[in-house]
Amino acid sequence: MPSDANAGKPYYRPEDISGIDYATDLNDPGAYPYTRGRRTQPRHDANSWILRELSGEGSPAHSNRQFRDLIARGAVGLDVIGDAPSVGCLDPDHPFARAAVGTQGVSICRLQDFIELYEGIPLDRITLSHSLPSWFTVACLYLLARNHEVAPGALRGSVIQTPLYGEDYCYAVHMPVELRLRLTLDSIEFCTREMPRFHSFVEDTYFVSDGGPDVVDEMALGFVEIRKVVRELMKRGLDIDSFGPRIAILVNCRMGFFEEIAKIRASRRIFARMMRDEFGAKDSRSWSANITAHTAGSALTAQQPANNVVRGAVQAVALALAGVQAMEISTFDEAYRTPSREAHLLALRTQQIIGLETDCSKVADPLGGSYYLESLTNQVERRIADRIHEIEALGDPVDLSNRGYFRRLLEQAMITRAAEIQNGSVAKVGVNVCQIPEEEDTMLREVVETKLEPCLDHIERIREFKRTRDQARVRSTLTELRSRAADPKESLIDPVISALAADATIGEVSGAMRMAYGMRYDPLSGTPAPF
Repeated sequence: MPSDANAGKPYYRPEDISGIDYATDLNDPGAYPYTRGRRTQPRHDANSWILRELSGEGSPAHSNRQFRDLIARGAVGLDVIGDAPSVGCLDPDHPFARAAVGTQGVSICRLQDFIELYEGIPLDRITLSHSLPSWFTVACLYLLARNHEVAPGALRGSVIQTPLYGEDYCYAVHMPVELRLRLTLDSIEFCTREMPRFHSFVEDTYFVSDGGPDVVDEMALGFVEIRKVVRELMKRGLDIDSFGPRIAILVNCRMGFFEEIAKIRASRRIFARMMRDEFGAKDSRSWSANITAHTAGSALTAQQPANNVVRGAVQAVALALAGVQAMEISTFDEAYRTPSREAHLLALRTQQIIGLETDCSKVADPLGGSYYLESLTNQVERRIADRIHEIEALGDPVDLSNRGYFRRLLEQAMITRAAEIQNGSVAKVGVNVCQIPEEEDTMLREVVETKLEPCLDHIERIREFKRTRDQARVRSTLTELRSRAADPKESLIDPVISALAADATIGEVSGAMRMAYGMRYDPLSGTPAPF
C-alpha cells in the first residue's frame, strides 16, 4: 500500500493537528501514553541508548573474539545471530547443514557452545540479546549462569519470539504453530519466574518487514502476535504486570525517515492504551513499550556498497530522534555477509558519533509538536489499528497461520517490493538510478567480498562430541522430554534444560518435541532418531 509519508501534502499547518489533545494523545516524555518516549531526562552521552551490533560467525570461539573486540570498542550490549542451521534447529553435522555452518552467524547447537561463546564475558554487566530459538536460548542461558556462578535473575538481555510467522518469513524450524506458540509461552513463563530481568518476549517486527511489508503491516502483524501471546499468558493465570514490563518490540528502520519516526511514536501510543485499557495492566512499566531497533538490511545494496554507510547513518539518526532504547546498524557489507571487523567498527562509530557529537539526544522527542510529524503519527496509528482489527476479524491467529494467510501476505509483499525496484517506482541509488559501470564500482570491494567459508572443523568437533558423550543419559532425557511434550499441560523448559545439561543438542531436542506432535524426528530425513 502507498505510504502516507510520500503521498502527503506539500506542507502542514496547525489545523492538521487540531484534533490532538496534548494530555491524552501526547503528554510529556516519560508519561502515559508514552508517544514522546519512555524517558523524561535523556542521556547525552555514549549510553543514550544501548549500543550494540549484530555479531556472530564461524565457531563459538571465533565469535567470542568478535564479542570481546566489540566490547573493547564501546559496545554495551551484544546481539548474537545464529547461522541458518542453528536458527533452523539443525545440528552442524546434519547433511543439509554443511555448506552453511558458521557462514551467516555463529554455529551453536549445545550447552558447551554457549559456554565457549560467552567465555570471559561479564554476564551480569553486558546485555545479551539473541536471534536464536527462544526456548534453546533461555535454557542455555539459565545453565550458563549457574555454570558461571551468576544468579540467573541477574541476566539482562533478550530473545526474539516468532511463534506465528517465523516459519513463513525467516528460518523454518519445521514445527507446528501450536508447538511454537507453546514454547513461546513456556519460555516467557519460565523467565518471569527465574530470570525476571531478562526480556524473554521480544516481538520481532524487523524480520516481518525486511522482506517487503510497509510500516503498517509491520506493526499490525507485530501487535496481532503480541496480543495473542498476552491473551494466552493471561489464560495461564499470569498477572499481566508480572511479564508486561519485559515486553519489547524490535522494529525495522528503513529510508522513510519521518514515517519511521512516526511509526515508533504511534506504536508506543497503541501499546500503552492496549496494555492499560484493554488488558488491565496496573504497573506503569507495563504501559511503556521498550522499543529497540535495527536499521534495514533490505535497504542496503550490493552495488556501490560504500553508499550503505550513508544509509545506515540516516536510519540511525531517525532512531535517535525517535528515542529508541537500543540500536543496531546493518553494516555496509550486509548484502554479502555477516559484519566484518571493519564494518562492525564503522557501524559502532556511527552510533557513537550520533550520540556524542550531535545534539540528537539532548532533548527527548525533539520533533514533537511538528505539524507534519504529529499529523503523520496520527495517520500511521489509525492505519495500524485498522489493520489489526481487520486481521483479527478473520479469525484466531493460529488458525490463520495454519491456513497460510500470513505466508501469502508476506510473499505478496516481497513480490510487490521487488517489482517496485525493478520498474523504478522506488528509487534505489546504484541499482535503478545513479548507476556506474561495474569496473568503476571498487570502493570497499576488498572488504565486502571477503568470503566466509563453512566452519568444517566445528562439524568434526560436534561429531566427536556426539561419539564420546554418555549416550544412555542423552536418550533418557530425550525420552522424558518427548513424553512430557505429549501432554499439553506440561511446561517444556525444565525438560529441555535437563536434556541440554545431559549433552543433547538443539537438533535432537527439536526432534523429540516434533515426535510428540506426530511429526518425523527429522523432517528433512537426514538423520535418524537417537532413541
